[in-house]
Amino acid sequence: MKIQDFCDMKKFEEIMCNWAGSTGLATVAVGEDGNYISDCYNFTDFCIKLTRGRAEGCKRCEKNDREGKGVYHCHAGLVDFGIPITLEDGTVLGSVIGGQVLPEAPDEEKFRETARELGINEEKYIKALKQVKIKTQQEIEASANLLGDVINMFVRASYTSSMNKKILEKLRTGISNAADQIVLANEKTKLIEGFSHRQKMLALNASIEAARAGDLGRGFSVVAVEVQKLAFRMADASISIKEALDMVTSTILSLNQHDITADDRG
Repeated sequence: MKIQDFCDMKKFEEIMCNWAGSTGLATVAVGEDGNYISDCYNFTDFCIKLTRGRAEGCKRCEKNDREGKGVYHCHAGLVDFGIPITLEDGTVLGSVIGGQVLPEAPDEEKFRETARELGINEEKYIKALKQVKIKTQQEIEASANLLGDVINMFVRASYTSSMNKKILEKLRTGISNAADQIVLANEKTKLIEGFSHRQKMLALNASIEAARAGDLGRGFSVVAVEVQKLAFRMADASISIKEALDMVTSTILSLNQHDITADDRG
């Protein structure tokens, strides 16, 4: 299951963009397969161009992306976050990751050590580091949790809405099919009524012929009487079935008509 299958991704992007614009933190959303499902917002040159620009740096960053939960310090010394995107039942659909900020003024020497480890020009690294925003730990955690809560509420609401639409569509199809079956059943009931009427006539004719035959027709007369009884029972059953079908038909057709009217209203 993919978020893109049931979410309005334009609105999803708006949430991500507005959050990034208001907090100044970097963020991006990824699916369960780890692939990006949104644009990247506020990504720093320190992280993207320099740290991830080196094979070893990229390897360490990707490890942080996979394993980082909540708010944490990345291998390079910045603060990042990883918030899972889940459904109500706990199904994980992806995550929002980001951060790329400092909780306090940096110790430049530590970052120079990282630059040397990764083979990055120290001066360029420190210059890029100075462009990284500083946020308190409390601000970072509050911002990350807010984004996680809003995105999860949006995704869960979108999923519920999608499921409800599918259920309603099945119900509509079921009502429509039921209406068709009810019409067919009514037609069959009319046929039964016709059979019953003809059966009564045959039974009556048989009784008359049996009476004319006198003693020779006594055995046949018994059969004729039983056929007549069967014809009357068939007629009674047909009436009961028709009454029940009329009630069901009225209900089903009413629901079907209501469904059509609702569709016309959009």
